[in-house]
Amino acid sequence: MIAIDNILISDEVVEAKFICDLSKCKGGCCEDGDAGAPLEQDELALIERHYADFEPYMTEEGKAEVARQGKAVFDKEYGWVTPVINGAICAYGSRDAAGIIKCGIEAAYYDGKLAWKKPISCHLFPIRISQSNAFTMVNYEPRETLCAPACALGKKAKMPVYQFLQGPLERRFGTEFYETLHQIAIEHFDAKVKKK
Repeated sequence: MIAIDNILISDEVVEAKFICDLSKCKGGCCEDGDAGAPLEQDELALIERHYADFEPYMTEEGKAEVARQGKAVFDKEYGWVTPVINGAICAYGSRDAAGIIKCGIEAAYYDGKLAWKKPISCHLFPIRISQSNAFTMVNYEPRETLCAPACALGKKAKMPVYQFLQGPLERRFGTEFYETLHQIAIEHFDAKVKKK
């Protein structure tokens, strides 16, 4: 376990290798799970304020689901989450010609309609954030089957998950946090090498 201030990071975040392989997983994390994507409190307001900006990137089914359930749904286990269609794909997602699920919020961001890329829980996946009274926990939680191609690609490229997710980690915790984590990872890796 790595501790940076009140943030606890599992060793797997620096040890595991990972690169999303969308050609294989087809963005399945946008439809695989017990609920929609977890939303932080400020993201509820962002979705409400900017819904009209990304609604054109949504499917008719997604728009209908938002009209039925609301722009966010409260889940007893996960708190506020994105609505999903028939218990599967996120209402804000759609499939492209290759069958890959793309995020409507992210598409609006890339078109310059939004300054907000997508929910941080999506941006950080397969890292999951949880909160206790005193600590923020940062864990590596890939889907065993769905993420197998990403784990294989990461191992082939020797890409640690924290480096693959540098952008979202800096977005969530700041550049100084990432630089500290990177230094710890180097020292941690060096220590493991010396033990062999």
